[in-house]
Amino acid sequence: MFERLAELVIRRARLILAVAVAAVVLMTVVGAGAFDKLLGGGFDDPASESSRAAEVIDERFGGETNLILLVRASDGDVDASGARRSGEALVAELKEEKRLTNVVSYWETDNPLLRSRDGSEAMVLAHVTGDETQQRLSAKELLETYTGTYDGTLTVQAGGGAAVGGELSTQVVDDLILAEAIAIPLTLILLLFVFGSVVAALLPLVIAIIAVVGSLAQLSLLADVTDVADTATNLTTALGLGLGIDYALLMVSRFREQLGAGASVEDAVRRTVSTAGRTVAFSAATVAAALGALLVFPQYFLRSCGFAGVGVVAIAAVSTLFVMPALLVVLGHRVNGGRLPWAKRGHADARAPMWGRLARTVMRRPALTALPVLAVLVVAASPLLGITFGIPDERVLPEDAGSRQVSTALRGNFDGTEEAALHIVIDQAVQRGPLASYASTLSGLGGVVRVETSTGTYSGGKSGADGAGNPALGRDDAQRITVVSSLTPRSEAAQTLVEETRAVTPPGGTLALVGGSDAQLVDSRESIGDRLPLALALIVLTTFALLFLFTGSVVQPLRALVLNVISLAATLGVMTWIFQDGNLSSLLGFTPQPMEMAMTVLMFCIAFGLSMDYEVFVTSRIKELHDLGKDNETAVADGLGHTGRIVSAAAFLLAVSFFAFGTSQISFMQMFGLGSGLAILIDALAVRGVLVPAAMRLLGRSAWYAPPFLRRFHDRFGLDEGGPATATVPAAGQPQAQAQPPYVKDSTRV
Repeated sequence: MFERLAELVIRRARLILAVAVAAVVLMTVVGAGAFDKLLGGGFDDPASESSRAAEVIDERFGGETNLILLVRASDGDVDASGARRSGEALVAELKEEKRLTNVVSYWETDNPLLRSRDGSEAMVLAHVTGDETQQRLSAKELLETYTGTYDGTLTVQAGGGAAVGGELSTQVVDDLILAEAIAIPLTLILLLFVFGSVVAALLPLVIAIIAVVGSLAQLSLLADVTDVADTATNLTTALGLGLGIDYALLMVSRFREQLGAGASVEDAVRRTVSTAGRTVAFSAATVAAALGALLVFPQYFLRSCGFAGVGVVAIAAVSTLFVMPALLVVLGHRVNGGRLPWAKRGHADARAPMWGRLARTVMRRPALTALPVLAVLVVAASPLLGITFGIPDERVLPEDAGSRQVSTALRGNFDGTEEAALHIVIDQAVQRGPLASYASTLSGLGGVVRVETSTGTYSGGKSGADGAGNPALGRDDAQRITVVSSLTPRSEAAQTLVEETRAVTPPGGTLALVGGSDAQLVDSRESIGDRLPLALALIVLTTFALLFLFTGSVVQPLRALVLNVISLAATLGVMTWIFQDGNLSSLLGFTPQPMEMAMTVLMFCIAFGLSMDYEVFVTSRIKELHDLGKDNETAVADGLGHTGRIVSAAAFLLAVSFFAFGTSQISFMQMFGLGSGLAILIDALAVRGVLVPAAMRLLGRSAWYAPPFLRRFHDRFGLDEGGPATATVPAAGQPQAQAQPPYVKDSTRV
C-alpha cells in the first residue's frame, strides 16, 4: 500500500502540491468563521437530573438566576435615599432589557438576605436568556452597559454563571493567541537546531500549518451539525501543531538519512514512505483511537474534543503522507539547503550514539537501571490517592476577574446567596399543605439557611413559614423551590446536601428535580464515572489491536499498555500535587481546587495517545531491524540509536506546544498544557530511554511471541511492509555501504 502511495507521489508531486495549496486556501476561508460558531460550557450531561431541572425552570419560570449584580453604595448605605433611588432606577432599566427575565432586587423586596451584613452592598438577581453562547454574548454586552459607576451613587459589578462564562470565553481566545505566539517561534528555533538546515527545518512547519488551518476548518464544519466547545480550539491547534511537526520530523529525518547513504531522490522517497510513512499511519491510528474514546461521554465539551481531535490527527497524517513526500520529491538534495554553522558536513545520519549506548547500558543491568526510574514514577503518582474532582467555576479565573471578585464578596458579606442555591422544580400541580411540609423538611437539612416557595419562606425545619412567599415561584401546573445554604459551593458538604435533598420524599404523586451548580457537579461526576470504564476499555482494546497488527506480537501491546499506565499515573499525580494540593500555586498564579474532571479525562486521553505515538516511532524501527534478522538486544539498541534523537526532538517540540498553555490565565487550561507536556517528556525520556530497553531485555525472545493462530492472522492481515531496498548508513570513517537486499519477512519470529 505504501509503495503504491510512494509511486503516486513521485509521479504527481507538483499536482499534489497545487491541490494542497488550494485546500489550504479553502480551509482558511472556512476556518475563519469557526470562533463565531463555537459554544461555551459543555461540562454538563444533558440527560442528568440537574440539566432536566434547568430546562423545566427555563420553560416554566423564566430560568435560574445566572447573573448577579453586586451594587455598592458610594456613601456605604444602600438604604439611603440617594442609593435607593438609583437602585430602583437601575432595576427599572434592567427590566426593560429583553435579554433578561426574573429581575429581582433588594430595593423592591426589602429582603434582608439580599443586603450585605454591613448594609453597604445589595444584590440584583436576573436570568440571561438563550443557550450558553448567547448568554455569554448577552452578558458581555450587558456588563459593558451597566457595570462601573451608575448615576454617581452606585458601583456595579457582575457575577454569576453568565458573567463567568463571558470572561472565560474571552480569556480562552486571548490565551490561545498568546500560546501560539510563544510556541511557533520557539518551535522554529528548535527545528533549526535539530536539522541544522533552514529548508529542512521549515518543512515540518508546513505540515503543522496545514494541520492547524485544517483543524479550524473542521471545527467550523462540525459546529454546523453538532455542539462544539470553544475550548476545543486550544486542543486542536496544540495537537495540530505538535503532531504535524512530529510526523514531518520523522519523514524528513528518514529521507535525509537515505540521501546521506547514497540513495537517489526517488528511492529515498520510496523508502521513506514505506517505512516512516507506515509508522505515521499507525501512530495516527493509535492517537485517534485514544481520542475517539471521548465520544462515549455525553458532555459536548468532551465529545467535541473527540470529534475535533480525531479530525486533526487525520489531517496531520494525510498531509504528512501526501504533501511531505511531494515536497521531498521537488526539493531533492536541496532539502539540506541553508546549512547552519553547527550542522555536520557529509551524510545526514539520524543515529544518536548516546541513545544506543544508553540502551546497551540499561540492557546489561535491566533491573538495576529500571527500578530507580519506576520508584520515582510511583512516588510521583502517589498524590492520586487523595485526588478529588470538581467542575469549572469562577475560581479558574484570575483573582482580579470581576465575576470572581463578586463571588468572593457574596460568600464573605452575605448570609447565603442564590449563586450556590439548589433549585428544585416539580412539573405538576402541588397542594399548599404538602408543599409547605416538603419545604419545612428541606429547611431542616444541615447547612440550609432558608427555603423559598410560592407560599412562604422556611428555615430551621419549622412547620410554619417565617416570611411571605414569592408568587413568581408558583404556577397552577408547577412549583419551584429554592434551597439557599451557607455551605461553600462545590465542597464535599455542599455535594452531600444535594444527595440529602434528593433523598427527601416530595409531595405524594410528584417528581422533584433538583438542580443548581452543586447538583451539576454531582451529576457530572456520576456521568463521567459511569462511562469511564467503557472509554478505558475501548482505548485498551483498540490500542492492543493496532499494536498487534503493527508488531505481530501479543506481548508488545501489553508491555506498551503497562508502561503507559505507569507514566500517565505519574503525570496525573504531579498535576494533583500542583493544582489540587496547591504546590506552585503562587508561582503559576492559580487558586488550588479539586481537579476538573472533564479536563483530566481529556488530558489522559491525549497523553495516552501521544505516548503511543512515540511507542510506534521506537517499536517500528526495532521491529524493522528484528525482522531483518538481528537479535533482540541489537535490534533494541540500534533501533533506539536510530529513533532516540527523533523521539527526543519530537517530544521537546510537542511539549513546547503544550507548555505554552501554561501561560493561560485559566487554571484548568494551565493544568491541561503542563500535564500534557510533562506526560510527553516522561514518556520520551524515562519510558523510551530506560523502561523500554529494560523490559525488552527481560522479555527476551518472548517479546515477539504470538499464539500460532494469531501469528497466522497477522501474516495474512497485518502490515509487514518493509518497502523497497534500503541504503544503509555507514559508521563514521567507513566506506559507503551498498544497498541491502529487499526487505524479507523474518520467518524465525517466536
